[in-house]
Amino acid sequence: MKFTGRPVPVSDLATDILDPVLRKRAGMTIGLVQSWEEIVGPRLAAVTRPEKIAWPRRRDEGDPFEPATLVIACSGPAALRVQHESAEIVGRLNAFLGYGAVRRIRIVQKHVAVEVKAPRQKRPPTAAETGRLEAVTGGIEDEGLREALKRLGASVMTSRAAR
Repeated sequence: MKFTGRPVPVSDLATDILDPVLRKRAGMTIGLVQSWEEIVGPRLAAVTRPEKIAWPRRRDEGDPFEPATLVIACSGPAALRVQHESAEIVGRLNAFLGYGAVRRIRIVQKHVAVEVKAPRQKRPPTAAETGRLEAVTGGIEDEGLREALKRLGASVMTSRAAR
């Protein structure tokens, strides 16, 4: 990476440094690791991680291409879920890579650190928002429905402002 005199995000520097190492040691790129949640979905991404792509050895350049094996680390309870969804994971991974690079999955049972995201704190609705909710829901006769719609409206209004 050349020095340009301008600030560079640390993530760009880390990617430039880690990508060749990860490619050599694990047979995959940092882009695959970063996009893991998009490939397998949030439910599986929370309990799995890609370990490496094991490419079959070729004796010479004339040997035909053979797809690789994706090694996925997951905790014991998640292994069964990964096994059942392996065909879908392979299809999504190949779509991400752009060609049929992976044929099968090998599961390695390891402890996978689960990242716990703290829920966003919602602010209480302002007086103006509360007044608007009262005006909109004032004509509803059913008390339960009116209160449910007020809670829904307050949740929508406060989450929009937080973004």
